[in-house]
Amino acid sequence: MAGPEPEQAAVPLYLRVAAALRSDLDDRQISPGSRLPSERSLAHRYHVNRQTVRSALQLLREERLVVTDRRGTFVAGPEHGPRVPALTSRRHSFPGGTDAADALVRASLSWEAPPTATAGRLALVPGEPTLVHRHVVLSPGGTPLQRSVSWFSRTALAEIPQLARYRRGGGTVGQPDLRLLYHWMHQAGLRLTRRESIAVPPASAAGVGDGAARLVVHRVVRDQHGHALEITDIDFAAHGAAWTYEFSG
Repeated sequence: MAGPEPEQAAVPLYLRVAAALRSDLDDRQISPGSRLPSERSLAHRYHVNRQTVRSALQLLREERLVVTDRRGTFVAGPEHGPRVPALTSRRHSFPGGTDAADALVRASLSWEAPPTATAGRLALVPGEPTLVHRHVVLSPGGTPLQRSVSWFSRTALAEIPQLARYRRGGGTVGQPDLRLLYHWMHQAGLRLTRRESIAVPPASAAGVGDGAARLVVHRVVRDQHGHALEITDIDFAAHGAAWTYEFSG
């Protein structure tokens, strides 16, 4: 694989390898049912290590472009089901999930100072700005069904290159793609612990929906050293939105 252009330098290697393989599949350079070269061969071809190749192949498996069994990895055929749009994941663990570009979803990234109590938990001094992700799910009529806000810590921005690159932008990023956030954390060598508190707020409390049943979720994601990486608060109308809890270490 040729060396990256300067503007591509921030793109993780496994995504570049996946893109190269995806291009070969789209161009039919590798036909359905054919076996892909071994991980060692692919690592040599793209000048990366085998773990990078494994991560790229895992992404292609999630997109249903390839399948793996005890014999190796093969190009998926029609019998394996329709393709999933590139870079999606079936694990909707981070607010936004695979629907971040949907017409009824609004998401943004910006740099803001978190509340004082939250700042300390993120290893920030009061008034210090950090990356914040806001996500809103709307009903067909435009009523908010779910709102979430996620604050990222100094540790997260230092350890996760895909988040750190937003530091250079400085302003708001429209409809950001953080679908692979927890995958990025694992790629950075972080072992995650997620703690979520779920509560029913008072009926009089302001929030989403039309005053009917609501739930609020408070999530804290920490690394293996106990450092907070992300703090997220989610408020959703229980009658109009679903909350699926999925844990991965």
